[in-house]
Formats: sequence, structure tokens, C-alpha cells
Amino acid sequence: MGSATLLLALSFLSVLITVPTAQAGFNCSSGPTCNALVGYVSPNRTTLSAIQTLFGVTDFQALLGVNSFPSYTQSNQTVAAQSKVVIPFPCRCSNGTGTSGEPPLYIVVKEDGLYHIAAEVFARLVTYQEIQAANNITDPNRIEEGQELRIPLPCSCDNVNGSAVVHYGHVVEAGSSMELIAEEYGTTEETLLKLNGIADPKTLKEGDVLDVPLKACTSVVREDSLDHPFLLSNGTYAYTANNCVMCQCHSSNNWTLQCEQSGMNLSNGTCPSMKCTDSDLFIGNSTSAACSRTTCAYAGYTNQTIIAHLIQESTCSLLLTMLQNWLCRAGDGTLFS
Repeated sequence: MGSATLLLALSFLSVLITVPTAQAGFNCSSGPTCNALVGYVSPNRTTLSAIQTLFGVTDFQALLGVNSFPSYTQSNQTVAAQSKVVIPFPCRCSNGTGTSGEPPLYIVVKEDGLYHIAAEVFARLVTYQEIQAANNITDPNRIEEGQELRIPLPCSCDNVNGSAVVHYGHVVEAGSSMELIAEEYGTTEETLLKLNGIADPKTLKEGDVLDVPLKACTSVVREDSLDHPFLLSNGTYAYTANNCVMCQCHSSNNWTLQCEQSGMNLSNGTCPSMKCTDSDLFIGNSTSAACSRTTCAYAGYTNQTIIAHLIQESTCSLLLTMLQNWLCRAGDGTLFS
């Protein structure tokens, strides 16, 4: 009688242990989709091609762009163990939570386990419970060789503090802190705490995955464009409009998206016109007169058209600011106080 009771208790305990927990993706009430990033620290020496395959990144140029690698970088480029590579992927918002769409998909190999896949293969970007829940697995100890698993990377498409941002999933390292992470990624500790629902920064621990908002360059890309929302963070670039246009974001350019004709050799034909209406300027070209500068800016694309928009801005105030900064550096800093 005692043995039977013990076996029943153990069986009940096993059920409790193996019930999948709810996915812990980042909060996401916007949408339905956007592009997001995570930081992957490779546990072993590998190549960019292997990382692209692991995460199902369809566009190799996109992988290069978010890592600020030169566009001529080869796919067999070696990645040293413990090096960080930023992964771009489509984010899908549903029921207040953001997770990756279809990719990445992982094929189980011999002697795999969910914990190994989560903690080691995908470097703690997800937990084994999240993989279990995403794939409706009853027993985490029972997965089969050749089984296909969806890996639910955390993400979001929400604005932060009223501004559009690029959401980045950051795995907390040993000895790190909210203050250090905020400083590294150009945000504030208060923003990180609020965004991640953390009351006490001292509770942060190694292996936690934080939603870090990266400031994005502003642009005139229209809401009806096929690449909307087109958001790039500082120091990154991307090809868009079927690879006809290359855009980049640099804080030194006043956080304004800079786009130009890509000049790429296209396998599927030629690019549509990129000339601004009522102007001799093409996307990426500017002309100046007195205190005014006119730029032909990228504003989006449809299946057959690339949209170019003329932007005029005053340069006198900019020149005055530059002069002030120069004089302050040359003098005692009080000329314009």
C-alpha cells in the first residue's frame, strides 16, 4: 500500500515538473510584425554561414548589416568562440507577447535534449520550457532524432518612451548590471527596468534575457511601404527595395537615415527609377543654396515603384552650432553660455 502511494506521488510530481511554462517573450502590443535583434554568443569556433543556417537568416546581407561587417565579407568568415554576433529576425506580436515568426527551426540530432538545445546550442536566448511550450511537448525528456522544433526568440515591436526603436535581446553576462548595460546600449537604467518589468535592479542575474531598446534613425519611409517600419540602429546598414537601395544609420548624421542607390548587380532585372519628382536629384543626392539644403530621400517602395521624396532643411542653424562647438573647444567654453 505504501509503495503504491509513493509511486502515485512520484507520478504526480513528474507531471508537475514537465508541464510547460508560458512563453516569456517580451511585451508586445504593437504589430503585427517588425524586425528585431538578439545577441548570440557562439559557444564554439564557427562561421557566419553556420550561424546563418542555425537561425534561419534568409538574407546574408542582413546579417552583415546589423553587425556592421563590410558588405564584401564572405560567408565562410570564421567566428571565434565566445564572440557575439547580432541576429536579425522577423518578430510577431500576439496576445501581448512578441516571439520570432517561423524561423529559427532546429532539427533534433542524436542525444539532444531540450536543455542542451536552449542553454548551449542557442546560448540561453531561450529556456527549455519556452521551447517545450512553443512545440506542445508533453515530456521534455522525450524528443526524437529528426524532430523539428520552433525556437521562440524573444522580441517586441513596441515604441519606447514614445519613439520607435529596434528591440534587442541581450543575455546578461556574469558581473554585469543594469547600469552597465544601459550605458553600453545608450539607454537609461530606468527605461530598462520599466520595459522589462523589474522592480529591483539587484535581482538581475546571469543568463537573464533583457529587452534593450536601441535608438533608431528617423526617416520619411511611408507607412504603406513594403518595408515599413524600416528601422536601423546606430552603426548598422541594410539593403531594401529588392536590394536597389542601401540605407545606413549613424548618430553623427543627426540620427537621420541616409540612403543611396545600392549599385548592386541584380539577378532579377534592373531597379525602377529613383529620381525625385520635379527635380534632377536621385536618392542620396543633395544640393545646397545659401542656408538651405535639398535632399532626395528614400521614402519606401511598392512591388514596382521606388518612392523618392524631396526634403528641404535649413543649414544656417547647423553651421552656427558647429561654429559654436569649435569656438568652445578652442577657448574656455563660455563664449556662448
